[in-house]
Amino acid sequence: MTPYRPSRERETLMAWRPIGSCALAVTAMGKRGRKPGGGGKQNAGGGSWGENPKMENEAFEKYYKAAGIVPETEWDDFWASLKVILPTTFRVTGSRATAQELNSIIKEQYVPSLRGVQFEGQVVEPPRQLPWYPDGLGWQLDVPKNALRKTPEFKRFHNFLVYETEVGNISRQEAVSMIPPLLLDVQPHHTVIDLCAAPGSKTAQLLEALHANDTAVEASIPSGLLIANDTDNKRAHMLVHQSSRLPSPVLMVTNLDASVYPRIQTPSGKMLFDRVLCDVPCSGDGTMRKNYGIWKSWSAMNGNGLHGLQLRILIRAMNLLKPGGRLVYSTCSMNPVENEAVIAAALKKFPNFGLVDVSSSLPELKRRPGLSTWRPAVNREMDASFSSHAEFIESLPENKRSETKMQATHWPPTGVEQLNLERCLRIYPHLQNTGAFFVAVLQSKPKPEAQSSSAPKRNADAVTEPSGAEMSSKKQKTEETMEEDPQVSAQADDDEPAEKPGKVSTFKELPYVFLAEGSKHLEQAITDLQIKPSFPSANLFVRNPDGEALRQIYLCNDAVRQVLERNDFARLRLINAGVRVFSRQESGAKAELHGRNRFRFLTEGVPSVLPHVDESRVVVADLDTLRVFMRLYYPVCGEFSSPMKERLASLETGSYLMRVNPDEQPGISLKHALVLPIWKSTASAALMLDKKAKSALSLRLWGEDVTPVATSKSTKTQGVNAQEDEAEAADEINDDEPSEPVPE
Repeated sequence: MTPYRPSRERETLMAWRPIGSCALAVTAMGKRGRKPGGGGKQNAGGGSWGENPKMENEAFEKYYKAAGIVPETEWDDFWASLKVILPTTFRVTGSRATAQELNSIIKEQYVPSLRGVQFEGQVVEPPRQLPWYPDGLGWQLDVPKNALRKTPEFKRFHNFLVYETEVGNISRQEAVSMIPPLLLDVQPHHTVIDLCAAPGSKTAQLLEALHANDTAVEASIPSGLLIANDTDNKRAHMLVHQSSRLPSPVLMVTNLDASVYPRIQTPSGKMLFDRVLCDVPCSGDGTMRKNYGIWKSWSAMNGNGLHGLQLRILIRAMNLLKPGGRLVYSTCSMNPVENEAVIAAALKKFPNFGLVDVSSSLPELKRRPGLSTWRPAVNREMDASFSSHAEFIESLPENKRSETKMQATHWPPTGVEQLNLERCLRIYPHLQNTGAFFVAVLQSKPKPEAQSSSAPKRNADAVTEPSGAEMSSKKQKTEETMEEDPQVSAQADDDEPAEKPGKVSTFKELPYVFLAEGSKHLEQAITDLQIKPSFPSANLFVRNPDGEALRQIYLCNDAVRQVLERNDFARLRLINAGVRVFSRQESGAKAELHGRNRFRFLTEGVPSVLPHVDESRVVVADLDTLRVFMRLYYPVCGEFSSPMKERLASLETGSYLMRVNPDEQPGISLKHALVLPIWKSTASAALMLDKKAKSALSLRLWGEDVTPVATSKSTKTQGVNAQEDEAEAADEINDDEPSEPVPE
């Protein structure tokens, strides 16, 4: 496809709300999109793409031309590509039972209907699949914003994307951001940690990989676990919100400084991870196509200042990795000081690590090899004439040598040719119309059996609370003077990092208390919902100090339970764990006097609980029954046809699961069963699905929204459009909890 002219491209703002990725009009700080403690809607660079920002930076051009990041013959194409706004990309979530079905709907229904559509006299290209993304689940969309609203065909597709994104079946994510989790090669039995996880798009991919064995209806409970960590408390809570779209009993969310992440105790000792992801804070100049403020603010000093932090995080990650395990380091920067220099310094420190050759992985992905030579700029005048740190130091007056922030690790080390840095991946915008990105895959050599863990152990309680060291923004904007970049201390490769001074923030999370065998509320939930003995009830916990199921009950797997039982949750600053499975419907004397069921199934927990629910608690229904539930909030039993009318009338008050079996009707195709929670009252029933999920399901099955929400929306079109416009400029989604109304 011929790319739009830059003036045209500036109009192609994304018109549905982002998940796991910033909106296009955000600050120049990149991934996390805001300064710590700052608002989320002010641009660091000011204005928007529509205000024709100046896309020139002589220092940037001089630095990268001298660095030779692309061949001279490609420079013009590379330079021009930076000035064209980034296309929108999304992926269909791979762990969901609906993934292939949704992909088929896009390919077979929407793409054909979008071919040849014209807007303002120009043909608008339909969405197309990313050629390198596995199973064709990644998509790219080049559509002007107004076309999504003003052409009926694209407006219908837009509605489909909005609802499927809200319920987690589609994830808005920059294409290059999808690469690191794919190269990490996560399996369901792996222990995994994402050290710099917010806002969570890569975390979602890792969860999908852990749940690769999920069936069409039931979710597996993998034996592995995933810890998603972020140093910023607000962003850590965003991780919880984002992960609610992919609920899993194997997920834990922590709020710690990644550079001093503590050891976690397990029954077999201190935990080492099979897989570690380090998507570290960086200067973010690979995001210039969407963060235009970088054109104005870019300086090589930004990368120089972040180099030390990046190296500390990587070294800590290497210490957390199991022998034979795999680690992926990534940035959205093109600066070798933030990329190859960090990798080279770490490899020199840890000779038992090596770079993995992934040239045969993702074969359709166009890439360039890593650099083995580079010269950092040593000042704001972009002086990059020094071939080594020693040469630079010699050029300084003796009284200035101790003041420099430049360190030896900024330059290539001796013997750099033995490090195989060409195995790193460099992704550039002109290759496949993406952002710029850097990825390195490292692997530790298996430890010889003769080497036992006889080294003296350090205190595992030496944990530093989040401080200013690792800022919340992944692509941080450094201050006018470079941050201190000391040599990595000898202590950095010890078993436990030394505690560093820093401002301690208050930790106010509730504890995690497992329900004891014979617990009144545990027995009540099991009885009310007719749960079989095969259910792992020992892994149910609540979030209050008294261990009482006051409202919700959570489920985790064995690996998460072991972590929770053997570690102080406050020491780990554990924000969230597991998945909600049951909710207490009522409490107090009224419920007990009437003998009513007090626990109900929660939507996000159904896939994990379903294999252990007695069939007598499952109501079999058809598509006509489902449509009644979709049209009405609380349909009375008489609204249904026989025999469903009689079946519902015979049920006691309480929570049930409704199974809608695969069916084919004119214009409707349900290729796999749906299992959804319902609540039966005295004379009516309700589908316990939040409004957005209902609308998404309705659009998927009937091609229209038959829910009551659709009727109310039709009278508020202008207001909705205004809200969506505001959402495009926001860098996070609505934090409202989904509503699950229960009739009296």
